Amino acid sequence: MRRLLVPAILAVVALSSTLAGLRAGPPAISDGGGEVGLAAAAVEAPLLSPRRAPALLVEPIGRARLVQALHEISMTGPDASCLVVTQADQVLYEHQADLALAPASGLKLLTGTAVLAHLDPGERLRTTVQAAAPPTGGVVDGDLWLVGGGDPVLGTAAWAAHFTRQPALFTSMEELADRVVDAGVAEVRGRVVGDDSRYDSVRAVPSWPARYLQANQVGPLSALSVNDGFAVWEGLGQTFADPPAGAAGVLTDLLRQRGVTVAGEPASGQAPADAATVAGTDSPPMAELVAQLLRESDNGTAELLVKELGLRVAGEGSTAAGTRVVAETLAAMGLPAEGLVVVDGSGLDPGNRVTCRLLHAVLHASKDGGPLRQGLPVAGTSGTLSERLLDDALSGQVRAKTGSIRGVASLSGFAVTRGDFDLTFSFILNGINRFGDAIALQEQLARALVRHPDLPQLEEIGPGSYPEAA
Repeated sequence: MRRLLVPAILAVVALSSTLAGLRAGPPAISDGGGEVGLAAAAVEAPLLSPRRAPALLVEPIGRARLVQALHEISMTGPDASCLVVTQADQVLYEHQADLALAPASGLKLLTGTAVLAHLDPGERLRTTVQAAAPPTGGVVDGDLWLVGGGDPVLGTAAWAAHFTRQPALFTSMEELADRVVDAGVAEVRGRVVGDDSRYDSVRAVPSWPARYLQANQVGPLSALSVNDGFAVWEGLGQTFADPPAGAAGVLTDLLRQRGVTVAGEPASGQAPADAATVAGTDSPPMAELVAQLLRESDNGTAELLVKELGLRVAGEGSTAAGTRVVAETLAAMGLPAEGLVVVDGSGLDPGNRVTCRLLHAVLHASKDGGPLRQGLPVAGTSGTLSERLLDDALSGQVRAKTGSIRGVASLSGFAVTRGDFDLTFSFILNGINRFGDAIALQEQLARALVRHPDLPQLEEIGPGSYPEAA
C-alpha cells in the first residue's frame, strides 16, 4: 500500500511546506507605533494554510488507498480476470477491462437488458386453455388443449412452496384449473393436450456440458413449461420426458381434483388454428420476470425469455435466434460489445464471452429504480446474496448479480460506501481452482468498496508528520 500512498502523502508534505513559507512573509509592516504582523491581523488561518491543506487532500489519499486495495485484489486472482470500478462517470480502477471472459450467470444482465429493450415492462405472457368448440351443457366434446405462451414461472403451489426463499414468483396452475371450471366445463370427452408450438422443440442448448442435464441443473426448455419442466423436483429431481404432455398431465390431475371428468390421458400436440379459448392465465409482468431471473439467477426463465426474444424480433422461437438478438441489441444501444459471444441466455455455457467493460456499461446505463437494478440480489438480504456478505458493514450495502460455473465466478453491481458514494463495479474470474477462493476475493472487493473513502487521520499527514519509507 505504501508504494501508492507515498507520492500522495509527499505531495501533501511538499504543499504544506510551500504554504508554510508563504505564511511566513511578507515582512512585518510598521505603522509608526510598533510593528503589526500580518498573521496577527487575521483571526482565522487563511484558506491556503498548512492547517487546511491536509483536510483538502485526505480524499485523494482515500482514493489512492481504494486503488491500492483493488490492485491487490486483481493481482491475487488468476491471470484471466478483469475488474472495473467507477464513481458516476469517473473510472476509479480498471484491470484488463476489455478481456473477454466467461461470465457465468453475469450474462443474465445482458439477457435482462435485451428483454427490457424489446418488451414492455408491464407485458405478460398468456397461457390458454382451448377447445374445438365452446363447452355445451358443461361438456367439451373432444380434446381440451393447454397452449403455452412461454410463461417461465407457470407452476403448482407445491412446486412454488419448495423453494428456499419465499414467496416464490409463479403463475398458479390451480387458478387456471379453477377458471376452466368457472367457464362451465364439467366433462372433457377427449384428453388434455399440451401445445408448446410457440417455440422450437430443442430442449437444451446443444453445447451445454452433459453434466447439466445429468444432474438436472436445468429443466427441458419448452413454451409450455410447468414446474420448470420437472415431474419431481425434490432431491436430484426428475424432468418430464415430454414437457407439453407433462404439463397437460398436471392440468388433468387438477381438473379431476375439482370434479371434472376427463376421459382420456394427457398427450402433446398442436391446437387447431380456429380453436376457441375457454380460459387463460397471465404471467407476472415482464419487469418482475426479469427481476426474478436476476435475483434468483433463474436459468429456465433466462432461456425461455431468450427464445421469446427470438420469436418477437427475428420471427423464430429458438435459442440461436434469441442470442443473436441479445448481441445485436447491445451493439445497437452503443454499449461496448467487442469480444462478446452469446451462446445462451443464462450463462451456463462455458463458451459465453463478456468483458468487464460491457457488464459495467450495462449496469451504468440501467435506470435507477428500474427492474434491472431492483432485481439485483442485495447482500445479506435477498436472492443469491441472502446468505453472503452478512456482517453489518456489508449487509444491504452491495446490490450485485452473482455468477458461478466450473472454474468461473463473477460479481457485478453497485455498492454504497460509508462515505455515501455510489460505486458501480464488475469483477470476473476465470481459471479458479476452488470456488471458495473466488468468494473470498469477492468479499475483499465488497469490503474495499464499502469502506471507501478509507481516509487517514489528519495528524497522519499534517506538518511534521512523515510516512515510513517503503
